[in-house]
Amino acid sequence: MEIWPAIDLRGGNCVRLKQGDYAQETVFGENPVAMAQQWLEQGAEYLHLVDLDGARDGEWTNQAAVRGITEALSIPCQLGGGVREESTIELLLGLGLTRLIVGTKALKEPDWFCAMARKYPYQLALGIDARSGMVATDGWLETSETSAVSLAQYFGDEPVAAIIYTDIARDGMMQGANVAAMREMKQATEIPVIASGGVTTLEDVRELAAAGLDGAIIGRSLYEGEIQLHDAIRLAKEAAC
Repeated sequence: MEIWPAIDLRGGNCVRLKQGDYAQETVFGENPVAMAQQWLEQGAEYLHLVDLDGARDGEWTNQAAVRGITEALSIPCQLGGGVREESTIELLLGLGLTRLIVGTKALKEPDWFCAMARKYPYQLALGIDARSGMVATDGWLETSETSAVSLAQYFGDEPVAAIIYTDIARDGMMQGANVAAMREMKQATEIPVIASGGVTTLEDVRELAAAGLDGAIIGRSLYEGEIQLHDAIRLAKEAAC
């Protein structure tokens, strides 16, 4: 199982939100490149980036930070947040990112996402953010009437790199991962599934690996020292043996 340390960008800073609430923000650093290098030094093999300004406002104010990270690190970096136009896909891939995460637009315009996945095969991941099993959109401000599993299955035959599945209720709350929901998603699709939201302890990492997840994104628990990155990576690799 892959371990993806998370860097959420807002106004050029590294921040974390609670349940996606922009009013509940904690700033963990003013230098995203230094933060990325810190995770690299601790053994990171992948990096998960979120552009919170792009997610909410469609404003790409963090381009310099993203480019700085991709130029400084040689590991795969994925980014989500506000990817809703082909011009944005071209712009962000041009910054050196390995793949992009598309959420809201995939739900609202599935034909568009299918076309983009075929044009950029395995460079786009499907971001599914769920609240009580239903897909949330627009920076988690709205909840749709589409189930997370049905959305994943709709794109099952497309060249999608992965599904980034986030449980909003757990995200940033340090309350543990929703392993049951993650297992259900993994069993529902052949697309690789990366779990996100609430990964708080090494036991969460162990349970997600045992459930067959292909990856796990870890944020606040790394920043607050509840999990040491090298321990999570070691445990994830041991579980695969």
